[in-house]
Amino acid sequence: MKKLDIVYEDKDILVVNKKSGLLTVNDKKNNNNLYEEVYDYLHKKNQKVFIVHRLDKDTSGLILFAKNVKIKNYFQENWDKVIRKYKAIVEGNLNNDGIIKSYLYETKSFQVLSSNNHNRGKLAVTKYKVIKNKSNLCLIDIDIKTGRKNQIRCQLDSINHPIVGDKKYHSNLNLYHRLALHAYYLKFYHPRINQVIEIEIKCPKFMELF
Repeated sequence: MKKLDIVYEDKDILVVNKKSGLLTVNDKKNNNNLYEEVYDYLHKKNQKVFIVHRLDKDTSGLILFAKNVKIKNYFQENWDKVIRKYKAIVEGNLNNDGIIKSYLYETKSFQVLSSNNHNRGKLAVTKYKVIKNKSNLCLIDIDIKTGRKNQIRCQLDSINHPIVGDKKYHSNLNLYHRLALHAYYLKFYHPRINQVIEIEIKCPKFMELF
């Protein structure tokens, strides 16, 4: 069994650092996924596992799993209250912090597109802060207020700053041989222990050295 990169664990939840290139769950084409690895780990401890949220295959970083239905339902019903932060390297320079609000919808070919028409899709809100510009690239810190499929990738592409390595959303660069997007921070209220849990991990070396 592969060794999981476990960041936090208690009797209710498990938080794992997912590597880039690994599916969160089986897509029927590829059985190699994080859920199966977590299932194997917890099954040996006679514990169950329930999916709370997902990360795209090529995005690395923090994923939270629940160990019982009650906790799973709590987090899914209150997911908009969980603070989730990412770092990304995008094409082009950004001089100011910003917020992207648009409506996302999915085509028949599973491409997520952005629209200003509220009748076209579901509202997505992404805030970003500029950390550093270098050459024709920019490292940004991202705080998402909604959790739509491909939200960060689609919305950054919609303002003509696609994430480096994101072929699906029009990146022309593959500098790091992966998608330059990492989920590094979670902050949430834990209902059973009545505490706020804050988890932060390091970013991949290419981001730390940017």
